[in-house]
Amino acid sequence: MPENPYERPSDPAKRHSAAITDGPDRAPARAMLKGTGFTDEDLARPIIGVATTWIETMPCNLNQRELAQHVKRGIRDAGGTPMEFNTIAVSDGVSMGTEGMRASLVSREVIADSIELVARGHLFDGLVCLVGCDKTIPGAAMALARLDIPGLVLYNGSIAPGRFRGRDVTIQDVFEVVGAHAAGKVGPAEVHALEDVACPGAGACGGQFTANTMSMAMELIGISPAGLNGIPANHPLKAEAAAQAGQLAMRLVRNDTRPTQILTRKAIDNAIAGVAASGGSTNAVLHLLAIARELGIALEIDEFDAIAERTPIIVDLTPGGRYVATDLHAAGGVPVMTRELLSAGLMHGDTRNVDGRTTAEIGADANEAEGQRVIVPIATPIKPTGGLGILHGNLSPDGGVVKLAGHERRRHVGPARVFNSEEECFAAVKAQSITAGDVIVIRYEGPVGGPGMREMLHVTAAIVGEGLGEDVALITDGRFSGATHGLMVGHIAPEAARGGLLAAVRDGDTITLDVDGRRLDVDLTEDEIAARMADWTPPPPRYTTGVLAKYASLVSSAAEGAITRPV
Repeated sequence: MPENPYERPSDPAKRHSAAITDGPDRAPARAMLKGTGFTDEDLARPIIGVATTWIETMPCNLNQRELAQHVKRGIRDAGGTPMEFNTIAVSDGVSMGTEGMRASLVSREVIADSIELVARGHLFDGLVCLVGCDKTIPGAAMALARLDIPGLVLYNGSIAPGRFRGRDVTIQDVFEVVGAHAAGKVGPAEVHALEDVACPGAGACGGQFTANTMSMAMELIGISPAGLNGIPANHPLKAEAAAQAGQLAMRLVRNDTRPTQILTRKAIDNAIAGVAASGGSTNAVLHLLAIARELGIALEIDEFDAIAERTPIIVDLTPGGRYVATDLHAAGGVPVMTRELLSAGLMHGDTRNVDGRTTAEIGADANEAEGQRVIVPIATPIKPTGGLGILHGNLSPDGGVVKLAGHERRRHVGPARVFNSEEECFAAVKAQSITAGDVIVIRYEGPVGGPGMREMLHVTAAIVGEGLGEDVALITDGRFSGATHGLMVGHIAPEAARGGLLAAVRDGDTITLDVDGRRLDVDLTEDEIAARMADWTPPPPRYTTGVLAKYASLVSSAAEGAITRPV
């Protein structure tokens, strides 16, 4: 009798995909898969999804098609079968300051949902997620947390800095030159010359903005292989790092090492400490809260403040410092920072990384470049406390996030200048009608009110470019780019659209921003507040159909990570 092709034993690591590929009943599924080029031998192996967020709208994710081939090579070399698929990304840098920016945070949920759906729908045994631009990183981690199948996140790397008149530049410089142009300090030819060179190729934005902050967080939380994320996008070792990630994914599948064994509360604390020590993006608050909630881990916004208060800044990265991500890699990378924080008892050494090592072992293995100046010793920090704080008060009873790297001011008292959208505020900045001492208020830009909680880099960079960065404060229920610097408070909760007191503030009201007291208040009596709120009615939704309307109806407060959840 001829050999029965269905009697081959299934690989024990095919814990999920066997239900798709094994036995005569699955002949239709195998026929479809064979139509795409897979063989019986391929389908007998564990199937590993390779998620990319490649898109041609930005340099941030542009090298992922190439990296995916190396990830797949690593998977095949380790005895697995890769199946590549893609999801979306939205470029913050391209959409910033426009209606398109409303899509940015919403994209995080779509990315997480789509990765989860493809992995569930095709019963992958494991997963490698290639990420780049800001929301792709937490989106991938959220999907892995939901699925709890063996897998990892690999950052495609940072862009190299551009060169302009003998100095390194990043996209931050381009945003800030817009303000300088509005103030008449530079001409259009200089703006154009800078934009031509600021982004010299593939890779995510080069400073310790949101992408590099979250890349660092993924290493410290353990879901990215230590040391591989930090390799720049155009570095010759990046391809081999991708192959290593594919091999490692297969090891995780063989050992059935799941994300929930890696992503613990201690690991999240380590990530928060790293964000604080590097002067990282305040968006990390939003994203780490979201990841924690996907895992069912109790994490409150005030715990970011407690960790940052005991964690000094020891990494000198732009926008608050001097160096960019490629410099950090050359200096020895995240492991060197980890070593310093561990030496002061500011990280948990017993947490584990997907590469099999503990955080303590990663710190001990750090390879610091001789003479590097990017990471300073913990005994002589750049600043004694970390780069963010959480403020409460009558304007932010549920919390607001202030970035503390890149400026020295700890208190600002001034009159409110109130704007009901980012566009209104940018027009005022461009018209040079903002006055030193003002507290700029941008409201109805929160998760619901926006919807989508736009970043305000278009405005904040223009303010800095005009030379007002140290003379005004800005508060909003929206967000800030990681490239923002100056005295700015975002994520104010409750947001204006949900009846937060921000909705009642009027031009000329005195607002006090007190970092040391951790307070954000408007000088109104309880009776005045009650009277104003009695006259207030919520604005109509900006969108009544489509994805933005759905998002607004499902999204939680920024103080809870702005996640979507069933009604």
